[in-house]
Amino acid sequence: MRIRTVGVDELEILRDIERVAGACFREVGMPEIADDEPPPVAVLAAYRRAGRARVAVDPADRPVAYLLTDPLDDNVHVEQVSVRPDHARRGIGRALLEDVARRAAADGVPALTLTTFAEVPWNAPYYLRCGFRVLDEERWTPGLREIRRREAGHGLDRWPRVCMRRELVNHR
Repeated sequence: MRIRTVGVDELEILRDIERVAGACFREVGMPEIADDEPPPVAVLAAYRRAGRARVAVDPADRPVAYLLTDPLDDNVHVEQVSVRPDHARRGIGRALLEDVARRAAADGVPALTLTTFAEVPWNAPYYLRCGFRVLDEERWTPGLREIRRREAGHGLDRWPRVCMRRELVNHR
């Protein structure tokens, strides 16, 4: 699986990937999440321009998964990882995470962070297998606290959420 930067003409494809990937939330009793609209093209374009959007592509160079990141408290925050369900369980999400981890470590970043649903199998349990650990609330950084505040404002606290962190080995 090849990972590369997102092309300017691929932003709507990212929205499609998130829609089909999000549909899986319906199966675990979270239709509100399944029906949530992906970020607008303008938001995805800003991630692309900032170099914070990566895609995994199939042999025909078509995106099948993507990852977005934000700088947060001197770390790299994984904002979104979405994999088309017909490409799931092939290590593509993990490959995207490893790609961002290598890049961040090379830049001297100490850790990756993310927030996610605690009990959804392809969320916190998956990220634990990818080397993340759940942070106790007293270990949340100011940026993570702000993200959790916004998530609560969007109603995401209806389901248990966690902040997670993965330490990086820096290769400066």
